[in-house]
Amino acid sequence: MAQQFPPQQYKTRLALLIFLKGASAPMVLYFDDPKAVFDEILPLIRTQSTVGKLIEKEPTGPIKKVAIMSNQIASIALQEEVCQQ
Repeated sequence: MAQQFPPQQYKTRLALLIFLKGASAPMVLYFDDPKAVFDEILPLIRTQSTVGKLIEKEPTGPIKKVAIMSNQIASIALQEEVCQQ
C-alpha cells in the first residue's frame, strides 16, 4: 500500500517565458505582476512588422534588466512554478 503523505501548503509563482528566434531555450523572467507584462508584450509581437519595437523591462530574480526587440520574439507564455519555502 502506498504511504500517505500529509497535505502540504505549496507556494506557487508565475514566470514569464520569452521564446526568442534562433535561441534553443526560453528566457525565464519573474515579475511582481507577470500577467500585466504578458498582456503588454502580446500585442507588440502580434503585429507583423519588420521594424520591431524595443521592449525594456526590469524583472525581479536572477536577470535584472532585459532589452529585446519585439520582432525577435517568437512567442511568450506564462508558467506556474512551485517555490521553495
